[in-house]
Amino acid sequence: MKLDILVFAAHPDDAELACAGTILKYKAEGKKVGIIDLTRGELGTRGSAELRKEEAAVAAEILGLDVRENLGMRDGFFRNDEEHQIQIIEKIRQYQPEIILANAIHDRHPDHGRAGALLTDASFLSGLPKIQTFFNGKSQEAWRPRLFLQFIQDAYIEPDIIIDVSEFWDDKVKSIQAYRSQFFSSDYDKDEQQTYISSPQFMKVVEGRARELGKHIGAGFAEGYTSKKLLGVNDLFNLR
Repeated sequence: MKLDILVFAAHPDDAELACAGTILKYKAEGKKVGIIDLTRGELGTRGSAELRKEEAAVAAEILGLDVRENLGMRDGFFRNDEEHQIQIIEKIRQYQPEIILANAIHDRHPDHGRAGALLTDASFLSGLPKIQTFFNGKSQEAWRPRLFLQFIQDAYIEPDIIIDVSEFWDDKVKSIQAYRSQFFSSDYDKDEQQTYISSPQFMKVVEGRARELGKHIGAGFAEGYTSKKLLGVNDLFNLR
């Protein structure tokens, strides 16, 4: 299956928090979209890897994903090295996405910035035909996406592009709330340690960020992205 957009995220729930609105927007336009989580989030203070898998499946249904996979990299300890780059390259070549959305350039959680660097490098290397990879026993063709964007996570980063997701905000929130073990849920009765993201206030922070970004383009809610390359436009009269 060829995808229009492929999202790579260090942990299950990274994509929901950072770019679920964008995913929903383009799914509504008939685009094929997938998420590949790098790790199972097994080091998370609350819940378990097994529960996170169940929650990710629920979120995938809400988002209407065409693909959701997990590479099973080691949470907290994966590296930007050849072994991990090859895993990413294989998936990029398998799905041949036009656009990749990836973890932030830096963030509070060290996995996020490290994943961002890993995905940036692998996305470039995937376009080099002399790097050989295989899928189902067959050699894969080189593939590099036409656009590589990195989402903004907990730490504020000045975006290069902002996308209006107002129409899809409610469903974005539902996809986040699918992770009952991670974010505040009144019916999650596990006697587990509270964390920064399990507080009811955390969702207010997520909403505030989206409202702040939306303000800049006259929208109710928006998501922002950074790009390492300059982005061009066809029409100066069609900007927000």
